[in-house]
Amino acid sequence: MGFQDRGYYRSPTSGFAPEWSAVNAIIAINVAVWLANFILAGNLLREVVSVNFSLNNFCCLQSDLPSHLWKFWTLLTYGFLHDDRPPWHILHILFNMLTLWFFGRPIEAVLGRAEFTRFYCVSIIVAGLAWLIGERLTGGMMDNSRLVGASGGVMAVLAAFIWYYPRQTVLIYGILPVPAWALGVLYLFSDLQGAGSQASDVAHVAHLAGAAFGILYVWRGWRLDGLAESWDRIRQSIRTRRLRVFSPDDEAGRRFGSDDDEPPLEEEVDRILEKIGRSGEASLTEGERETLARASRRFKGRRG
Repeated sequence: MGFQDRGYYRSPTSGFAPEWSAVNAIIAINVAVWLANFILAGNLLREVVSVNFSLNNFCCLQSDLPSHLWKFWTLLTYGFLHDDRPPWHILHILFNMLTLWFFGRPIEAVLGRAEFTRFYCVSIIVAGLAWLIGERLTGGMMDNSRLVGASGGVMAVLAAFIWYYPRQTVLIYGILPVPAWALGVLYLFSDLQGAGSQASDVAHVAHLAGAAFGILYVWRGWRLDGLAESWDRIRQSIRTRRLRVFSPDDEAGRRFGSDDDEPPLEEEVDRILEKIGRSGEASLTEGERETLARASRRFKGRRG
């Protein structure tokens, strides 16, 4: 049969919290990490056991990262940490997670759960890299400053929301109604002023970089599926490699056996159908569409 006659791949419904959205999962991780850091680094366990370990100190992004490249993973982990200094330790995570909750859900509905997760994580990495460059240019590496917080990813989500829904009414501080584009302008001027003054400990450069990435992502129609599939494609190419034998009748050579190409084609079709089920048909490349068309012609030719 042709591939059209097959059922699309459906993800299994088992597993931990399959109904959770990416936004819910990201918020849960941030809150869990914040609580763990609050318990381990605070005074709650000191009366019982001698524990004084700070996740923020271990997983934060430090301005001297170029001198300690083995800690490259902190380019992502810092985005799941928040300020642990009272009284800002509650306000910091509360503001970021509320912003992600209100603006992230519509964007996840557009991108899908898997793509939204990739978009959010890459936004954090981009914001962290921009902050590192800014610290290097301003001499922050000498002070060994550090960065924590999800603001880079949250600003990317907010920027994407403003791009898709510029006239959507939002409430500043839950009181003042303004269109989404006006909120974006307000944040832009605030971060530009803060980045220029360098008078606060807010990472305005990370905010601006996250927002810039969010705008570029939706404007250029980028997709990040390849980041998750690149290794699968490498393994697929190695697995499907076949010995070619040459004969006088075929100077270009042919694969040994007339049906040797069939298993790799079947596997490629399954991979593409899985991608459709996960990210939608719009995520397919021209090459993948051609593969489906070729597979359809071959399967139909075998009917009867």
